[in-house]
Amino acid sequence: MKIHRVQTDAGQGDSMVRLGLKENLSQFSLLVLVNAFVGATVGLERTVLPLIAKQDFGLASKTVILSFIISFGIIKALSNLLAGRLSDKAGRKPVLILGWLIGIPVPFLVMWAPNWGWVVFANCLLGINQGLCWSTTVIMKIDLVGPARRGLAMGLNEFAGYLAVALSAFATGYIASVHALRPQPFYLGIAFVLSGTILSAFSVKETHRHAHHEASLAKATAEKFEQPSLRKILLIASWRDRALFSCSQAGMINNLNDGMAWGLFPLFFASAGLTVEKIGILAAVYPATWGLLQVWTGTLSDRVGRKWMIVGGMWVQAVGIWMIAAAHGFIPWVLGAVLLGAGTAMVYPTLLAAVSDVAHPQWRASAVGVYRLWRDGGYALGAVLSGILADFLGLALAIAVVGAITFLSGAITAIIMYETLPPRRAITERTTTERTT
Repeated sequence: MKIHRVQTDAGQGDSMVRLGLKENLSQFSLLVLVNAFVGATVGLERTVLPLIAKQDFGLASKTVILSFIISFGIIKALSNLLAGRLSDKAGRKPVLILGWLIGIPVPFLVMWAPNWGWVVFANCLLGINQGLCWSTTVIMKIDLVGPARRGLAMGLNEFAGYLAVALSAFATGYIASVHALRPQPFYLGIAFVLSGTILSAFSVKETHRHAHHEASLAKATAEKFEQPSLRKILLIASWRDRALFSCSQAGMINNLNDGMAWGLFPLFFASAGLTVEKIGILAAVYPATWGLLQVWTGTLSDRVGRKWMIVGGMWVQAVGIWMIAAAHGFIPWVLGAVLLGAGTAMVYPTLLAAVSDVAHPQWRASAVGVYRLWRDGGYALGAVLSGILADFLGLALAIAVVGAITFLSGAITAIIMYETLPPRRAITERTTTERTT
């Protein structure tokens, strides 16, 4: 890896900036830890919050119960877009710290909520926290590693985040089974948000200059794509580029089914008579499988390509969802959760790596923000759709319909997307040119 001397953002003279995972291991590892705290913060809710809605506040409508996911998804989606643009304009670290500061009140609001409106408001703040913090940790890792190991970098990032989601979901389920649904499980949240804030403020370093450095190594494309408007990036990432469109719709459907799983699975399992502790285990198995496998799947996408990892992952998710909807009993539901987690692991880091393959370093953070806008908008769409379906068709059928939508998204990706991994994309383009000449 060549070492290049570039000007720092702070204007403190020349600084040695290197791209690569090994070259930036200490900062990369710190960001992995920070993202674990981000994941643990949202994991607080995955087991107990739907049960709090039903038991503490007496809510019966599934659509109303899932309103906390709707608010979370909308706000997080918009915060992702804002995080990407602000990161390009003002740097990554200030956005990360801001996200943590906004997240500090969340566990206190849920613990002390006298009505459901407080919980919905807490999830608006949680959406901002997750959008700003998770987006910037993703962008900062992409900055550090450069183009060679994006799949591995995203696998490590999502591994840390979603393993923490799983552990937090299991821990809150266990604490709730021993004590109560509130406030004891949310004491963990106070530790998570304070730890994330302190590390981000005092230990994390700005990575914006790494993106500038990577852009300087790609001067041929820098002139063509340098700093397009946000409107143009929205159009490219949402529609005009076939790969980015495929990633955006697949990401949205992935989180549509995750929003359904977050809101309906605890209610579905509780209706079958499972204890809170077993519901906590099931709520943890899915993100644990997802988190653990992502290091391998992200690295695999660096070797075999992005497209068919995404397609296969969406179809494996669909099978897992259908198994949960059709099966009865704890063990079959565990197997379904494992399949759902495995399929999501194939998709999640690969989608981020594919977006980073296509977007130029000068506007990559904004492109990641647009992708995450669509992806996390899936939470709100999934909560609305699955809530309405559950109210009219019942829990099992609502879950099965979401599985069908997931399968369809994989088919769309198979038809429309082109391969984005640079070496394989070059081979495909060369073959296409030879066939047409």
